[in-house]
Amino acid sequence: MPPEPVVSLPTGRPGVPGAVRTDEIGRWIGSAPLRALVDRFGGRWPAGDLAAVLAELDAFSARHWDFRAGRERPDAREPAFDPGTARLVLDSAAALGLVRATPPALPRYAHLLVLGGLAHACLRRVGYAVHLLRTGPSVTGEVAVLGSFRPLSEPERRMLAEAGVACGDTEVDVLDAAVRLTLGLPAPDEEDGHDAGHPHHSWSSRTYRPAGLPPVRVLAAPSSEPDRRRAHTADTQRFWAEHVRLCAGDPVLMVTAPIYVPFQHCDALRTLAVPYGCGIDTVGVDPALPALARVPEPTLTPGRYLQEIRSAIRSMRALHAALPPG
Repeated sequence: MPPEPVVSLPTGRPGVPGAVRTDEIGRWIGSAPLRALVDRFGGRWPAGDLAAVLAELDAFSARHWDFRAGRERPDAREPAFDPGTARLVLDSAAALGLVRATPPALPRYAHLLVLGGLAHACLRRVGYAVHLLRTGPSVTGEVAVLGSFRPLSEPERRMLAEAGVACGDTEVDVLDAAVRLTLGLPAPDEEDGHDAGHPHHSWSSRTYRPAGLPPVRVLAAPSSEPDRRRAHTADTQRFWAEHVRLCAGDPVLMVTAPIYVPFQHCDALRTLAVPYGCGIDTVGVDPALPALARVPEPTLTPGRYLQEIRSAIRSMRALHAALPPG
């Protein structure tokens, strides 16, 4: 039996800054799979306009689907669900676009973005991006591998050692090592950056120029709120867009994991499509690719999927709030 169709995510209209349609946000938010989850967890569908619905769903998901409670994702608690609820969560996650990998939609992109994450994700995403470069759509600009100065945890260090990957102490070091390993290059062709004595204020850029492929830049940005936190994905996306001179109409392909596609896609619409008028196509790593088997994806549970459905709700709420009126 073929899988149920996936609810479409919002899109931007390339060449038109701010042109994300609110009805597309409303279609995903008001879809039957999300309504079924709210009902299963004892909620009543909120009344009011889209802003009110998003606010109520944000609050509802905080009460019922926030298993992190401010902790990093690997430290989130795993809830126990009855079999029927677990199956509904998994089916809803698939219908909402968090499970299956989809191929890029276009034959050509101006740029390709690879988002960082935990160490295993860095290796898998870089590997998949290079696979796309060699077999899929053409990229006329650059490949930007976006990370941060987040220190690696002990489990990440153990995983890297078991995989035989030697690198430094941070997420961006893993991304850089993944680029060198996947492309077979010993060192970057260009290096730039600023060491401010604190990672929240610092930035780094390492550019590789592999033969027959577009340039690959590994980038870590400074935080936009250095007194409060390290740089997050939106900081790095904005920093990259300013350096690459992103233009209206540029189609951008972004690679992450399937479970993060909805929320990171909407974040990219907010930080890139709305201000610059570029197009965003977000795809998840295809787990069936044999080259990625050496670094398996951790088991994704119903609790993990609910957490990222909450992330998508919050991302769509932030996107809706960032849209110009009218």
